Amino acid sequence: MRFRHPDGSTVHLAYCTNVHPAETLDGVLAQLRDHCEPVRRRLGRDRLGIGLWLAQDAAATLAADPAALRGLRDALDRRGLEVVTLNGFPYEGFGAEEVKYRVYRPDWADPQRLEYTTALARILTVLLPDDVTEGSISTLPLAWRTTPDIRPALDALRRLGERLDAVAELTGRTVRVAVEPEPGCVVETTGDALAPLTAIGHPRLGVCVDTCHLATSFEDPDTALDALTAAGVPVVKAQLSAALHAEHPHLPEVREALAAFAEPRFLHQTRTLTAAGLRGTDDLDEAVTGDALPDGAPWRAHFHVPLHAAPAPPLTSTLPVLKSALARLAGGPHPLTRHLEVETYTWQALPPELRPRTRDRLVDGIAAELTLARDLLTDLGLKELP
Repeated sequence: MRFRHPDGSTVHLAYCTNVHPAETLDGVLAQLRDHCEPVRRRLGRDRLGIGLWLAQDAAATLAADPAALRGLRDALDRRGLEVVTLNGFPYEGFGAEEVKYRVYRPDWADPQRLEYTTALARILTVLLPDDVTEGSISTLPLAWRTTPDIRPALDALRRLGERLDAVAELTGRTVRVAVEPEPGCVVETTGDALAPLTAIGHPRLGVCVDTCHLATSFEDPDTALDALTAAGVPVVKAQLSAALHAEHPHLPEVREALAAFAEPRFLHQTRTLTAAGLRGTDDLDEAVTGDALPDGAPWRAHFHVPLHAAPAPPLTSTLPVLKSALARLAGGPHPLTRHLEVETYTWQALPPELRPRTRDRLVDGIAAELTLARDLLTDLGLKELP
C-alpha cells in the first residue's frame, strides 16, 4: 500500500511474510498464492506491499539463478504484490516448533550473516518495483548479549556498507540495511544503536524501529527518535507492532492471563521499569512462575499481539506506543522513514482460543491489521494511493 505524504514523498506500508512459514523458493511462491494475494483481495486493493522474508535456502536459490529471480518478480507482478523491504533478521528455521534463541544465529560476527545479507541486497534490487529506486532490509542487532566480542560484528557491518555501495553503483538502486534493536541483544534499545552506527558512519546503515521492542523496553518514542535524529542515524524502516502489557502483574489473575501467552516457540523477553532502572527476564514463563521480576510496576512482554485486537482484560497491548511513534515517524513535516511494515508473526503462537483456525481467518486478521495501520496514516494527513 502506498501513501502520499503532505511533503509529496511516497510512504510504503507492507505486512511481513515471516508469519507464513516457508524456507524454500517453492514455499515462498506458495505464500504469494495462498496468503498474500488473498489479503490483497480482501482489502480490495489492486496492489499490496509485502515485507518479504527469504530464508537462507530461498535466498541462495535466487542469488544463484537469475531465471528463478525473474520468476519470483513475475509472480509478484502477476498477483498484484510489490516488495520494497525484506526482513533479513531470521536466517532460517523461523517456522520451526521451537525458535527461541536460534533466531539470533548466525550473528554478525559469523561470516554467514554478511554473505546472506549481501545476497538479499542484490535480490532486492531486482524485486523493487520499476518506479522505486530504494529498498530496505532489517537485520538482527549484532548479536545476543552474551557475545564476548562485538568487534568482528562491527567489522562485518563496515564491509556490508562497502558492498551496498557497490550494489548501488552496479544497479542504480539503493539498498539500506537497518539494525533492529531487540530486548536481550547487544543492541537492546535505540540508544544502544547510537554508538556502533555512528562509529561506522555509513549512510546506508541505520535503524529499524520496531514499536513492540520499543515499548517492551519502556522507551519513550519521542525521546528515542529525537536521539536518533540528533545523532544523524537514519530510521531506515519501522515495524508496526504491539507488545503485551500487564498493568498489575502482582495480581494472581493477571499472572494467570499472562501465563496463557507463555508458549514454547518464540522467546518473549519480559521487562519492567523500576526506580533502579529496567529489569527483565529472557522469557515470559520465567517472569510468571516465580519472583525473578519485581511486580510493583507494569510488565511488558515481547509478544507481537494483533494490532486491531488487544488481549482481553486484565491484559492489554502497547498500541498507544505504536500510535505515538507513528505520529513522529510519519506525521511531521517530513517522514522520518518511508518504509513501514506490520509484523505480527505470532498469530499461531497466541493462546489456542485466539488463534485463526483457517487460512481465511488468518487473511481476515492480517487485513484488519493493515486497515488499522492505513487509518492511522490517513488520520495523520497521508493520502492513500491507488
